Amino acid sequence: MTGTTASDRDAIQNDAAAQDNSAAQHHAAVQADPAAWLDALHWDERGLVPAIAQDATTGRVLMMAWMNREALLETARTGRAVYWSRSRNRLWRKGEESGNVQHVHELRTDCDRDVILLAIEQVGGVACHTGRESCFFRRLDGAPGLEVVTSGRADTPVPHWENVDPVRVDPTALYGDRAHHHE
Repeated sequence: MTGTTASDRDAIQNDAAAQDNSAAQHHAAVQADPAAWLDALHWDERGLVPAIAQDATTGRVLMMAWMNREALLETARTGRAVYWSRSRNRLWRKGEESGNVQHVHELRTDCDRDVILLAIEQVGGVACHTGRESCFFRRLDGAPGLEVVTSGRADTPVPHWENVDPVRVDPTALYGDRAHHHE
C-alpha cells in the first residue's frame, strides 16, 4: 500500500475485522434461526410481498403473484414455486392443478426488499391460467405517448388493450370446468 501510513493500515485492518465479525454474527444468527433471512424483507400490512416469476433462460416476465412467509420459506426449501392465494386464503403450489410447476433457480429481492424475483424454469411452457406462456399477454395499443401499434386501422387509434400472445394450451384441458378461475 503505497502512500498509506501505519495508522491508515490499522484502520483498514480494523474495518476488515469488524466486517468479518459482523458476517460471523449474521452466520451465527442464521444458524440459530434458519428463517432469519425472512425478517430482512419488508412485508405489507397483510404479511405479503409481491413475487415476480421470470424465465431463468430468456428473462421474460411470466407472472406476478403474492407470497407470505410460509410460501417463500417453502419455495426456498423445496425449489418449487409456492405462492399465497388471496382469493382462496391458502398456499398455492404452482402447478398443483395444471401440472405446470415452476422450478426455482434463484431468488432475489429488490433494493427496497419489498419485491421478490424468482428466476424459474416453467414446466409445460405455460405460466398463465389462460393457457398462455405469460400472464402479461395484453399490450396497450394506440396510446399517443407510446409507439403506436394498430391492426391496420387507418383512423387515429383509441388506446385499448390488445391480446398479443397466443393461447398455447386450452385452459379447459388444464383445469376443466374451473378454467376461468386462477390456479
